[in-house]
Amino acid sequence: MKNTSELTDFYYKTLYPVLQALEKERTQLKHRIVTVGVIYTVVVGFIAITLFSSFFNLDMIAFFAFAYFAGGGIIYKFLIKEYRSEFKQKVISPLINAIDENLNYTAHLHIDPLHFSRSKLFNSRVDRVSGNDYVNGKVDGINIQFSDFHAEKKHKDSKGRTSWSTIFQGLFIVSEFNKNFHGTTVVLPDTAQSTFGDLIGNWLQSNNLSRGELIKMDDPEFEREFVVYGSDQIEARYILSHTLMKKLLLYKKKTQQDVFVSFTSKNINLAIAYNKDLFEPSVFHSLLKYKIAMEYVQTLHLATGIVEELKLNTKLWSKL
Repeated sequence: MKNTSELTDFYYKTLYPVLQALEKERTQLKHRIVTVGVIYTVVVGFIAITLFSSFFNLDMIAFFAFAYFAGGGIIYKFLIKEYRSEFKQKVISPLINAIDENLNYTAHLHIDPLHFSRSKLFNSRVDRVSGNDYVNGKVDGINIQFSDFHAEKKHKDSKGRTSWSTIFQGLFIVSEFNKNFHGTTVVLPDTAQSTFGDLIGNWLQSNNLSRGELIKMDDPEFEREFVVYGSDQIEARYILSHTLMKKLLLYKKKTQQDVFVSFTSKNINLAIAYNKDLFEPSVFHSLLKYKIAMEYVQTLHLATGIVEELKLNTKLWSKL
């Protein structure tokens, strides 16, 4: 796997000229979308005014508002379809190959939902999943697969109306280790302490019955950012060595993204919350300011770094 410096060189020497050409297409597409949007709004507005002048009620307004936004979304997706496909073919696919030639990229697939549920990172029931930009293969001898992934939960109100809430949206990574963990260890963002303070936060963490046993680490900085649960206190402490905790802290500080990690069976599961598709091309912002690629690379370096750290942790394997 190439290091960040090598990939930065590739990005600016190889991908930047491609992005410059795509930038012209993006500008033309933006103007086309704005023009179509104005015409669409005028037409829908005219129809609405005509209907409302003879028949008016709140349900009709709600229906029109829904139809307007739904129709606009369909039109927008149709207009950007070709540009989106070209972007992924000319930018994302070469970038993945540059990261490591043993990686395979498929734009329209996503990671198997079974990996998400077996990771034990999120307790909510998953009713709908979507995603794209699936990558699998080996990096430095490590089996790895990842994709953009969006998991949602379904809700129904007293009137039978359906709504959806996001459980997780971001990059989901699964690395297969060549040794089994005896128990399960889960590392989550420490929202309780950061929200309610040490006293109440510690109490809430200790009484989170759905998560198992709270494991306190001996790194105060790590404890401020993360909370650890597990079925085996000894194994969890050997897994989360000082070096590994520093890697997670450094990544969190660099990206300012929520990081979720679990160690289950042979798998290391890593979820980075972005609340957006990482590799969807920008239409209303310049592609030449595109920085997501380096975030992607940093995340992959974190995933492989965790596995490498565990490989070298002879203390862990000699004790188990």
